[in-house]
Amino acid sequence: MSDTGRQSFTDKASSAMKPDSQKSTTEHVGDMFKGKTDSAASSMQPQSEKSTSQQMGDAFSSNSNETQPSLTQKAKNAMGLGNSA
Repeated sequence: MSDTGRQSFTDKASSAMKPDSQKSTTEHVGDMFKGKTDSAASSMQPQSEKSTSQQMGDAFSSNSNETQPSLTQKAKNAMGLGNSA
């Protein structure tokens, strides 16, 4: 379960598993907006105040604001479903 004010893990997973080629422009914009706001929320919340599940979710989605791709993005890239970010 994600912390209050954060994007749910289910939403993240469903968005990540749908190939970019099958997403509408609205979905792309929505994903980008949700990702940016969730990343900002992650940055503003101290690690000590995050639940264990949120810390694990942030690690999985690489929501630590580093320039490296997330595990999800690496998996999508390996399957040819994402861009090479």
